[in-house]
Amino acid sequence: MTILIKTPEEIERMRLACRLGAELLDYVTPFVQVGVSTLELNQICHDYMVNVQGTVPATLNYAPPGHTPYPFSICTSVNHQICHGMPSDRPLKNGDIVNIDVTVIKNGFHGDTSRMFLLGAPSIQAKRLCQITHECMWLGIRAARPGGHFGDIGAAIQKHAEQNGYSVVREFCGHGVGRSFHEDPQVLHYGRAGSGEALKPGMIFTIEPMINAGKAAISSLADGWTVVTKDRSLSAQWEHTVLITEKGAEVLTLSPLHPDTPKDFPVKQN
Repeated sequence: MTILIKTPEEIERMRLACRLGAELLDYVTPFVQVGVSTLELNQICHDYMVNVQGTVPATLNYAPPGHTPYPFSICTSVNHQICHGMPSDRPLKNGDIVNIDVTVIKNGFHGDTSRMFLLGAPSIQAKRLCQITHECMWLGIRAARPGGHFGDIGAAIQKHAEQNGYSVVREFCGHGVGRSFHEDPQVLHYGRAGSGEALKPGMIFTIEPMINAGKAAISSLADGWTVVTKDRSLSAQWEHTVLITEKGAEVLTLSPLHPDTPKDFPVKQN
């Protein structure tokens, strides 16, 4: 495993790409309403990326080994869909929860981020799952510091999820990101503190826990991309891209227009 240490110039390019990813989610937010289809949201995002930002949708025609090319510009995972949900013409309904996952390419660098959106009046269970998953992500971010280990991130996420009665998806994880969409390392969302590679300044990777309300088991749909909970329980995910600095973790995908900042995060790490 070769974990790339980004140069100062590469870091600046990543800051730009990640800022644009966050701005894309800001832009689409007012359109995420009951009655809109995820296919419409895909078109809105695609047009903004291409015509306004001058970015390239990283997921469009993305084809890792063993997969057919992904035909959309964003991923939209609704309710029991865990990740890689494909946009469809199904209108979003009152009470739905949906993760919108975007990755833009700007000047050859990838900005990767996702958020949960709650439609209308979601159930107490749905709201709690989304909140705990959000807290899991931030606990993982707070555990990322130079001199620590990747296992610290996974251990913090797993502990908080399981203490609240939820399960952590193990088949998918965070990842290094930069010139390539997916680079080393794999960033597990479970594990043992102190294990794994040491965290060093200049590393850039995503933290994107997928947390299920039921069991952790997954299954895949016939489209070859969409992953769902095997027991059809709700699933939630949040994602930020982070840079390890000399002092800690700098979150590159924060947005001033979205209330997803550390000051709004109530959980204290033990």
